Amino acid sequence: MTDSKAEEAYGPGKVPESSAIEAPRFSCALGGALGTAVGIYGVVPILHSGAGCGIGQLFGQLYAGGQNAGGPQGGTSTPCSSLVEHHVVFGGEEKLRDLIRASTELMDGELYAVINGCVPSLIGDDVNSVVKEFREKNDIFFVRSSGFARNSYEGYELFFEGLIEDLLKPAEKIRPKTVNVFGIVPYQHVFWKGDARTIKNLLAEIGITANVFLAEFDGAAQLRDIPAAEYNIVLSTWNGHRTAKLLKEKFGTPYLTFPSVPVGPKQTAEFLRRVAKVFDISEEVVERVIAREERRVYRFIEYGGDAHMLVRPHPFFAVAADSGTAIGISRFLINELGYLPDIVQITDDPPEEVRDEIVRWLTEDLETPLKPEVVFETDAHLIRQNLLGRSFLFLFASSLEAPIALAEWGALPITVAFPALNRLVLNRTYAGFDGALTLFEEIISSFVGPL
Repeated sequence: MTDSKAEEAYGPGKVPESSAIEAPRFSCALGGALGTAVGIYGVVPILHSGAGCGIGQLFGQLYAGGQNAGGPQGGTSTPCSSLVEHHVVFGGEEKLRDLIRASTELMDGELYAVINGCVPSLIGDDVNSVVKEFREKNDIFFVRSSGFARNSYEGYELFFEGLIEDLLKPAEKIRPKTVNVFGIVPYQHVFWKGDARTIKNLLAEIGITANVFLAEFDGAAQLRDIPAAEYNIVLSTWNGHRTAKLLKEKFGTPYLTFPSVPVGPKQTAEFLRRVAKVFDISEEVVERVIAREERRVYRFIEYGGDAHMLVRPHPFFAVAADSGTAIGISRFLINELGYLPDIVQITDDPPEEVRDEIVRWLTEDLETPLKPEVVFETDAHLIRQNLLGRSFLFLFASSLEAPIALAEWGALPITVAFPALNRLVLNRTYAGFDGALTLFEEIISSFVGPL
């Protein structure tokens, strides 16, 4: 692991302790909580914030997460208290009370999430007390997501923490072979809808029922059923871990962790085997599924074999993405396609205590003698600087790098990470067995053409 070229950019010993970040690849905690609420059907977000917070997230979070509209409860449809200077002086509790009353009457929802902004926290609004007034008639909870609390990934955790603390109660009966899946952050992980669906379907193949919440028509009902799951699965080195620990503390639910959504046959087979072992599922059942899917996927990859091996065999590649995306894609490219890693830049600002683990997943158990340089960087300018003077032919990054990749670094860009303003992402995913084919298609399609 190395530091970024911040010192080189500013000069030896001149890196300021606190400086502006150019184009960070996440929003604030409110943005992450709002994105999570909008990503679960049946949940109505109610913003207690300035009016600009909601519309800002439409452009900065939803559109940047693969050009996705907000739907019936997101974007310009999101209820918001629209606080102004008057409320800073006299408080916004009465405004919030009126907003909740109107929203629960007019907005068709199963759950209501009151999401806090910076202003109410600064002026001391007792949001929790106001929310409690409506809990007798509505399933409503308070998300303590002041924008300055941290970034979008923190907002994801705060959403589930508010739900768990305010609404969830111990289940009367645990449902065998049922799991909750955490760690996929809507919009920040731009393939979140396809990832969630793929994980659900993979687990169903070995007899496991998965509550994935995201983009599920019974998503709100799945949230209520969280305490009834036999296990929780976390698909990240850090996203969703606090939620899983809180559920273990409150309801005794054990959890299983993976570094990322599995990409390609090798990672997916390992994922299924580990889950099957926990649930004591027959090895014969699991291996039958794996053998069937591996045979099909590897045969389909052979169709692109000539373009793969004759045009750009064993190319160097670079990555600038969130930790989960970087781990899943890098390990697939190295261990299954034979690509050579140059530099991997982690852009989601993970906590210091998990960074060594992220580095291990990116540098150990690789089927190549080469190890990538791993850099943790959030500043778009410094990310670009770190890519200079290298020989990679493919760049797996965001729409910030895509327009200049060929001119600046001589690399073909593939947008795999937030922001993804240059592509519409609906159900596309690189997860699972079939995800390998999707990613392989995108790579080969980036350079093949007429003779």
